Amino acid sequence: MAGYNDDDYDYSVSGSDNESQGMSDDDGIAMEQEDHNPPKDPATDCIVLNQDALQKDMNDLIREVSQIVQISHGAIRILLNHFKWNKESLLERLYECSNVDEFLRSARVVADPLKMGDGVDGLEKECTICCSVVLLTGLKCLHYACKPCWEKYLTTKVLVDNTSMIECLYPGCKLLVDDEHVVSLIGKNDVVTNAFTRLSINGFVESNRLLRWCPAADCGKAIKVSHCEARVVECACKCRFCFECGHEWHEPVNCRLLKLWLKKCNDDSETSNWINANTKECPKCHVTIEKDGGCNHMTCKNTACRSEFCWMCLGPWEPHGSSWYSCNRFDDSQAKQARDAQEHSRAALQRYLHYYNRFMNHQQSLRLENKLYTSVKVKMDLMQKNSMSWIEVQFLRKAVDILSECRRTLMYTYAFAYYLKRTNESEIFEDNQKDLELATEQLSEFLERDLETENLVTLKQKVQDKYRYVEQRRSVLLKHCAEGVDKDSWHFNQ
Repeated sequence: MAGYNDDDYDYSVSGSDNESQGMSDDDGIAMEQEDHNPPKDPATDCIVLNQDALQKDMNDLIREVSQIVQISHGAIRILLNHFKWNKESLLERLYECSNVDEFLRSARVVADPLKMGDGVDGLEKECTICCSVVLLTGLKCLHYACKPCWEKYLTTKVLVDNTSMIECLYPGCKLLVDDEHVVSLIGKNDVVTNAFTRLSINGFVESNRLLRWCPAADCGKAIKVSHCEARVVECACKCRFCFECGHEWHEPVNCRLLKLWLKKCNDDSETSNWINANTKECPKCHVTIEKDGGCNHMTCKNTACRSEFCWMCLGPWEPHGSSWYSCNRFDDSQAKQARDAQEHSRAALQRYLHYYNRFMNHQQSLRLENKLYTSVKVKMDLMQKNSMSWIEVQFLRKAVDILSECRRTLMYTYAFAYYLKRTNESEIFEDNQKDLELATEQLSEFLERDLETENLVTLKQKVQDKYRYVEQRRSVLLKHCAEGVDKDSWHFNQ
């Protein structure tokens, strides 16, 4: 096991961005005091674990169970993984079980006696894999093979299949190979051994409800919380994300609606224009139809419909062969039903595009706002050259931080609004959304256009006034959304 010390635990603590509305204009000293006594941020109320700390946590939990369940540590890891690393749930089921062997077989720790092979007691026999007559080795299921075959099999499972839950190599046998056998059969192959350890730790995190990997690229750390819920957490790398779904923090929309929204965006956004231009709806069952030939005589492929109609006018095809029938002349009475259905479909598409375009616009603006940090740094350096301290110029960086948070919040308000049913509460939400959007645009425009021309004496007060107001509008919107969740007053179309 890798060495362990206190540095394996990274406690990430940062102060809240909220400032007092009654702060004086010259708040350099006040900001310095805030840094010494930061209010507790819910995002940092968690523990960040690196690989060594994760391995220690996993081994400690295995040792705790091993003091009660007298089986090997490797088998206990399999058992705990089967119960999502919930020690209490494992022990409760074990105590309630009348047949311990049956309980262990269900977790594939003990072999099914009906599928066991014949023991060879360490004799030299012909390997069923490579047909060499050598000393064989095997598991509790009594399925034996030579050590080189075991080594090749386990190496393939670890390095190619990327799994630490490895079944016996005998076809049809579901017994899982415990860790002790894996290590002994792999031998001194450090590459495979290290890979197996990493996969075991990954399984510990992936199946544990209280752990989640940080989604930031090349981070490699995991977040540990005391209870599982949809909440914002922050890694040591400053990545803030939702613990429930692993996506970046997405208030006010919940994880379930966000998943639906992202799926819809992936499915619909690239094809919506093509659908609008190249498809029509069956006038009878309203299924979407694409024309794949030059003939205008269409037959609906819906087996429950099979109606025949004209692609041009969407009217029934039967009279089109008569000389008295005129398809070139628009007949409102004939096409009204089809036209209404198609208009309804187009209206639904236009509604989706309304929210999608605004969602993507704020996402793009959020990416572009990152350029502000460069221009703000230049301004901060200039202000420090004009007798201002480092702590006094941090209000500019804070303004950009708040601007980015407001952009992200606005982006997800459109996913929230897309599914929201029209009620009095939804109108209040849209008013708050409008106020936040207007204030955010004003702050963004000021930082982009007026930052270079503004007098240094008045710049600080103006920036602080603007970002405090923007932050206040964001707080009002999110508070209203949270109250709606608590009171169950939001109603959604799904």
